[in-house]
Amino acid sequence: MGSFLSSPLSKPHTVVHSSSMSQTEARKRPRMSLCYYEEYPRIIPSLPDEISFQILARLPRICYLNVKSVSRSWKSAITSREVFQLRKELGTSEEWLYILTKIQGNKLVWHALDPLSSKWQKLPLMPLVGHEEESKRGLFRFRMWNVMGSSIRMADVIRGWLGWKDALDHIPFCGCAVGVVDGCLYVLGGFSSASAVNSVWRYDPRVNIWEEVSSMATGRAFCKTGLLENKLYVVGGVSRDRGGLTPLRSAEVFDPNTGQWTQVPSMPFSKALDLPTAFLSDMLKPIATGMTTYKGRLYVPQSLYTWPFFIDIGGEIYDPETGSWIEMPAGMGDGWPARQAGTKLSAVVNGKLYALEPSSSLDSGKIKIYDDDEDVWKVVIPKVPLCDFADSESPYLLAGLLDKVHVITKYAENDITVLQADLETHKCCSSSSSSSSSSSSSPSTSQSQVNSTSEKPGCSVEEELDLWKVIAAKNFGEAELVSCQVLDL
Repeated sequence: MGSFLSSPLSKPHTVVHSSSMSQTEARKRPRMSLCYYEEYPRIIPSLPDEISFQILARLPRICYLNVKSVSRSWKSAITSREVFQLRKELGTSEEWLYILTKIQGNKLVWHALDPLSSKWQKLPLMPLVGHEEESKRGLFRFRMWNVMGSSIRMADVIRGWLGWKDALDHIPFCGCAVGVVDGCLYVLGGFSSASAVNSVWRYDPRVNIWEEVSSMATGRAFCKTGLLENKLYVVGGVSRDRGGLTPLRSAEVFDPNTGQWTQVPSMPFSKALDLPTAFLSDMLKPIATGMTTYKGRLYVPQSLYTWPFFIDIGGEIYDPETGSWIEMPAGMGDGWPARQAGTKLSAVVNGKLYALEPSSSLDSGKIKIYDDDEDVWKVVIPKVPLCDFADSESPYLLAGLLDKVHVITKYAENDITVLQADLETHKCCSSSSSSSSSSSSSPSTSQSQVNSTSEKPGCSVEEELDLWKVIAAKNFGEAELVSCQVLDL
């Protein structure tokens, strides 16, 4: 079939017998063909490239690193957008989980997980970046990692607001945000030498490299990101000037097709404006504590902070069609589960909004779902086996992968474990409307398990509920969890 498709058009009723072909012509044909293939090599010899692309698009992504080493033509094909576009059309694209960890020296390291094969791949390290600044005092030069670990907590930022602690002066680069758009990972902003930067770095898994792209209009750290209509939105965060740290209300959006950033109307923070006195307004700093894309709009929960307290003030919703912000429904904003100051974990799975709420015992949590009709968060999973280490910035993460809820956590044996819950198969406590009702109905045996595990130096990975399934686990040493994203390619 391939030879037929590859041969040039000829007269349909003309048959040339091999006996009538001269020896000279017979020798010329392979020589011309060899010259042609040297100049225009096919991906697979004797097959049209159209069929070769069909074959490559059906291969598991985990094989692509080895396939690229077969030949230059194979590498060129594997790294082309044509193959990945074809994978989407054929329905062979795969969702991978990308986990960001922090190792010693405050360096960030990415790891990719293929959930189908449970195999891991380490991404290339982010490159070193030379940065120069000139001032009246002369030339100040320094070298740094373009992205370093988020090694300070949101609490340190709040202390900086109050002048109690300035950790940003000696931590070179922290508070960066991560996002995804158009099949690529993005690392945005953060602090560098105590200043918020606007740099943006992109990782393209097709070619397995990092590259710097257009910078944001505003330098920001601890901002929140969201994907909507194939555009990457960035909101909030903090900046720093001579007066100290300043919370940001501004927002902007990145279009991968043009490679440009565009300003978006700033968040009103309407509830923060209702504070009764100027003293409270100065002490309580409004900040976005999360962002998720839900039903075609961006949902941004918000809080007011003053160390060591934080107050939830609901949130706001951005509608791209009207280009405006509206206040979040009261039950949604006030009841949005919070992990700690500065972070509210959420994920959308099959069009439903889920959030993770840790328990006070620090070794378990709950998964809640938002009910639009009743404007309330309901417990759907009353027990999530977690370990919360006090010195860890992100002891657990939440992700929507393969149309299921996933929790990523780290256990005492340094195993980073990915847990999967199939809520369509297991219906659990869907009638619960609050975390208190769920905890009161828990059996005494579950509490004894909690007490027994809390006495140990760490938690085990035993399946306390049939609902949870361990799909992958790997020992990354002392690495700490920072963030995670899902890419479909």
